[in-house]
Amino acid sequence: MTRRASTRASAPASTPASAVGGAGKLTRVAWHVGVLVLLAIVLYPILWVAAATFKPSGDIIGSLQLLPSKVTTANYDRVFEGVVGISVWQFFLNSAVLAALSVVGTVASSALAAYAFARLRFRGRTAMFVIMISTLLLPFHVLIIPQYIVFQKLDLIDTYVPLLAGKFLASEAFFVFLIVQFIRNLPRELDESAKIDGANHWSVFWHIILPLCRPALITTAIFTFIWSWNDFFGPLIYLSTPDKYPLPLALQLFIDESTGSDFGALMAMSMLALVPVILFFLFFQRFLVEGVSTSGLKG
Repeated sequence: MTRRASTRASAPASTPASAVGGAGKLTRVAWHVGVLVLLAIVLYPILWVAAATFKPSGDIIGSLQLLPSKVTTANYDRVFEGVVGISVWQFFLNSAVLAALSVVGTVASSALAAYAFARLRFRGRTAMFVIMISTLLLPFHVLIIPQYIVFQKLDLIDTYVPLLAGKFLASEAFFVFLIVQFIRNLPRELDESAKIDGANHWSVFWHIILPLCRPALITTAIFTFIWSWNDFFGPLIYLSTPDKYPLPLALQLFIDESTGSDFGALMAMSMLALVPVILFFLFFQRFLVEGVSTSGLKG
């Protein structure tokens, strides 16, 4: 009896199932609350801009109030009236042309360069690949002055050529590296089978590699479109004629330090500029996830 009593006394007490379930529910509630707080912090700037588009211009700066006290659509009316005599659709067209050509140039040139690095054997391939990757460590600002001088000597300032030339020359090392890593995970037996059937390098690239690299190519297209559409620094350096401005550069036309700045129209145009990017991302979202998560063919 004494031994049994001591054994029972030394046995650890079991935790009630209700206590475990309560702790699990509390953890889940805390997790969801934390996620919602972070989501609110991330979305607050977008919500503030969206609400500011319906505020009078004088109520935007210096006001912490999120919702407008007086709803007005005059900001959008001023935007569609144009600025400095230029229609807002001209700015949209300029941005669309730059973004579309940037996507075409970056995807085409990066895919060709990536195929050469991943599949072709030539002297200096490793050294060239290392040099290309090392350019990712070079700040863009270091190249501004020499590039500007080159394009100025070629009389190409105030044109779209300086903004697009690099896109067609595989200068985006990040995307070349992304596609190279994708191609290296594709079985070489596919290339060899095609070559046995008489296919050359171009046929292998066009009919076999490109279809299998669709997730990586779409990922490249998405990021290129977003970066080109939102680019402000490049057009600021090379463009000087207002009717050639893309949307990010056209926004500054609403700011006038000498007289009064139209912050209401600025917010309205900023919101309109976000719409194509959001729609583009939502349409290709599943391809982006597939491109990030897929690393080649899996048996």
